Amino acid sequence: MSEALFLSLRVTLVAVLAVVVVGMPLALLLARARLPGKSVLETVILLPLVLPPSVVGFYLLVVLGRSGPLARFGGLHLLFTWPAAALASAVVALPLMVQASRAAIAQVDPALERAARMLGSGELELFLRVTLPLARRGILAGIVLAAARAFGEFGATLMVAGNIPGRTQTLPLAIYDAVETHELAAANAMVLLMTALSFASLWAVRRFESTPRPREFAAGLAPERDAGGAPADA
Repeated sequence: MSEALFLSLRVTLVAVLAVVVVGMPLALLLARARLPGKSVLETVILLPLVLPPSVVGFYLLVVLGRSGPLARFGGLHLLFTWPAAALASAVVALPLMVQASRAAIAQVDPALERAARMLGSGELELFLRVTLPLARRGILAGIVLAAARAFGEFGATLMVAGNIPGRTQTLPLAIYDAVETHELAAANAMVLLMTALSFASLWAVRRFESTPRPREFAAGLAPERDAGGAPADA
């Protein structure tokens, strides 16, 4: 169990890093850019949410296989390795992070971004100092959801990484093996662990979502005014 747990944590960490690096620009693009085919792009990003894991795994097999682009042009042979498991986890977790981050960025008042541009801020500085702080809770919720999804990935991982104890066997695959070999005590322990982690992840997401939105927060800070426009406590 310990080997599978530590491997799952390693796979999840790498997958989340990949999701953040790829997902943040995509979320910003979907929230702010006006480009033809944006709905098609968003649909493609969301496909792993509705496709069967075997279909996602098959596409990854095509990409990672001996005749795939990574092997032919990059010389990378990732099949049946833990990086393949990390890639599979990242692919299925990406839509959750992108959707949550896109929604959070879309809630940021564009007038604040325009004001920052007028003051001379570049796009990177604008994102780091204005957009990211205001959308951080939604982005964090997306990252937590992506991490939980990556940690629990099973089907696509099994197809591209296999189920090799000590090498590619993550915790969900270890549960499958334990049930197959009737090691129910070990299966119960791993299931309870994954359930607790999933519960904690969802609880954290709800906490992020229950905080005031940027506009609501600003409205809450503004002093109440009487009918004449003067502060109520004046």
